[in-house]
Amino acid sequence: MATEIEERRIAVDDLKLGMFVCRLDRPWVETPFPLQGFLIHSPEQIRELASYCLHVCIDELRSVDTSPELRAAPSPRPRPQPPAPRQRLGPARPVRYANRASVEDEAPRAREAQTRAEEAAARIIEDVRAGRKLSPEDVDEAVQPIVQSVLRNADAFFWINSLRKRDAYAWSHAVNCSALAAAFGRHMGFPEDVLVELASGGLLLDVGKAELPDALLAQPGPLDDGQRIEMRRHVEHSLRIINDAGGASDPVRHMVRTHHERHDGSGYPHGLRENQIPLFGRMAAVVDCFDALTSDRPWRPASSRHEALQQLYRLADTQFQREVVEQLTQCLGVYPTGSLVELSSGEVAIVMAQNQARHLRPRVMVLTNADKELDARFRTVDLMAQADGRPLEATIYITRTLEPGAYGLDPTELYL
Repeated sequence: MATEIEERRIAVDDLKLGMFVCRLDRPWVETPFPLQGFLIHSPEQIRELASYCLHVCIDELRSVDTSPELRAAPSPRPRPQPPAPRQRLGPARPVRYANRASVEDEAPRAREAQTRAEEAAARIIEDVRAGRKLSPEDVDEAVQPIVQSVLRNADAFFWINSLRKRDAYAWSHAVNCSALAAAFGRHMGFPEDVLVELASGGLLLDVGKAELPDALLAQPGPLDDGQRIEMRRHVEHSLRIINDAGGASDPVRHMVRTHHERHDGSGYPHGLRENQIPLFGRMAAVVDCFDALTSDRPWRPASSRHEALQQLYRLADTQFQREVVEQLTQCLGVYPTGSLVELSSGEVAIVMAQNQARHLRPRVMVLTNADKELDARFRTVDLMAQADGRPLEATIYITRTLEPGAYGLDPTELYL
């Protein structure tokens, strides 16, 4: 049964004790506040909110009626009960994973896993183009090393990925979506066997595009109506390829079938909306879009990882389910691993690993001095550790993200 929600947007300066804050004017994960909302019980909370936001939304049904501002007009109806919490995403009993290796220790294995996955993905695409059946063994050979690497350390694969030149979009996109789906599933607490299914689904999302003409895939501008219809047929091609191979699980088929469906019903091939789209399909949709945004395409350059997450946020509640976008951002971090960033010291760095307790203070590798000249020491700095051990005015923090290639920096050419 649907729950009632009465949201009202107000300026932070107008907040009162007893109001329940249910939405911010910026992503939750860029703030220290609880993701699902909270009750204002002290003036200090209002002052802290004011340092992050100009406006918020309050849920009047979950607020405590302590001031005239919260009292509704007289009504004969009894006040409704507070709504139930948002529907939980993920398993009822999530698995709690912890990193078993450091980024440095896992990096060589992550590099090998990526190489093996790219080779297997290339074989898969070549087989499909040649009219041969999809090999389940190739799929398993690609995804198993990815899943094991992601289980040992959630950052290492993405760190290595940011240092490698991307070759053919077809298989680099397949491998990236596979790793992203596995990491997303790990974050959500799915068991290992489900992570393998998520990784397999991510690898095969667009396998049907191997049957489309190269000229269509490389089209440098907008598609006309006929080309758009032909492009969208890759979903049915993918499903047929997977079904002909046999052995694909329902989660894999759900991901392939629905990763182009959209929360508001505007997607394809069936115009599904909201919970009509299975959870793995909703997860696959944001993973697919995130990697596409952060990849160079014939018609536009790659966006930074941070900007890609911001674009997903702007599409929340329309293209994508807001909770799924929020969970992906928690998984990857506000400044995802591999992001190029500028520090308050003026130095430029690349994000190496996340600090889950403090999303805004990841571990970084410093690439330049304050004058933006390359610093070949490439020293690492944990922005959380240095913040905890230095006076507030002396701490270094991220001031902004940079587009790929800013200041002429290309991590793939620095042999980090």
